[in-house]
Amino acid sequence: MIKINNKNIERLLIMISILGLTLLGNNMNAQNISKEELLKDANVYKYSVKNIKKEDVSLKNYEGKVLLIVNVASECGYTPQYEGLEKIYEKYHAKGFEVLAFPCNDFGGQEPGTNEEIQKFCSTKFSVTFPLFDKISVKDDQKADLYKMLTDNSVTGKSEISWNFEKFLVDRKGHVVKNFKSKVKPESEELTSEIEKLLN
Repeated sequence: MIKINNKNIERLLIMISILGLTLLGNNMNAQNISKEELLKDANVYKYSVKNIKKEDVSLKNYEGKVLLIVNVASECGYTPQYEGLEKIYEKYHAKGFEVLAFPCNDFGGQEPGTNEEIQKFCSTKFSVTFPLFDKISVKDDQKADLYKMLTDNSVTGKSEISWNFEKFLVDRKGHVVKNFKSKVKPESEELTSEIEKLLN
């Protein structure tokens, strides 16, 4: 039988205090994890994709960069936007800006070519130097995981890609911050002003 004396009471109080602090700490950690998970809801770093050569690429490789993610096509009315994308890539690249272009054939069959044909078209027609990736689907049942997040998250909301050359802007921590529909030109003030804010 444990004797109740001042020494035992003191030990008991210390144990209760330690237990209380542990529970409080665990609760705070749970809250922190919840906030981080909320941020990760619209974060690109947890995704891996394939480049134009079908090699695996973790988007975490772009950590610290401002990204513009675009679904592109070679036979679309918006295809001349390749020129604008290259212009802003050249203008901001040295400051930490990247354009990530994902060819897709989901809209009107306007990207029928192979990866090799797409790369050749982009380099010869528009002198594209920013990264091109493997052809993907951005809608319906075949939608790529990255695009599932881009079109359904707590920041830009739930929507569907409506056509080629829709753009998603990502900050230096990998968080999706804004999206722009196809008609918004890459070199427009509407888009470049947002890029400059994130780069500064």
